[in-house]
Amino acid sequence: MTATENVAPGMPVATFTDAMSRLVSGLAVVTTRQANGRPCGLLVSSICSYSVDPPSVLVVVDHASRCRDPLAHCAEFGVHVLGHTEERTARTFASRGVDKFADVGWEWDGAVPRLCAAPIYLRCTTTAVFDHGDHTVLIGEVTRTALTEAEPLVCYRRLFHWRLRGSQVRSTL
Repeated sequence: MTATENVAPGMPVATFTDAMSRLVSGLAVVTTRQANGRPCGLLVSSICSYSVDPPSVLVVVDHASRCRDPLAHCAEFGVHVLGHTEERTARTFASRGVDKFADVGWEWDGAVPRLCAAPIYLRCTTTAVFDHGDHTVLIGEVTRTALTEAEPLVCYRRLFHWRLRGSQVRSTL
């Protein structure tokens, strides 16, 4: 069965959101320091490499997120790409919990909360912030990286327990 629907202002977008849910994407936790000094973070699937020179990432945050304002006004933020063993962390940061950092190993990296177990960590300086529709787009220049080997935790059809397995991944290079 094929679903077809026009996507225009004021019209239902169920087909569009269903189509986008079928795009496999990595999962990352984005963190920053709030004005009160406490850490905040949220799970995102809308993240990508933006530029190689300078090395930059693009992150998209829903306006309804409690972390939206701190991220929109921060000088720095952290991107933590999650590995396949971090489903619990993903669920914690996807929740509306009050203290998402309570049961997660983390430390301060300057003004950026850094999740200790994330296999990929990118510390970013905010270089651009703008709103589009119901989301805010952040562009951050990467100033520090930490990498360890891990299979990724990815999202597909609104499920983030789906994993790519090493034996099923093929390189075409």
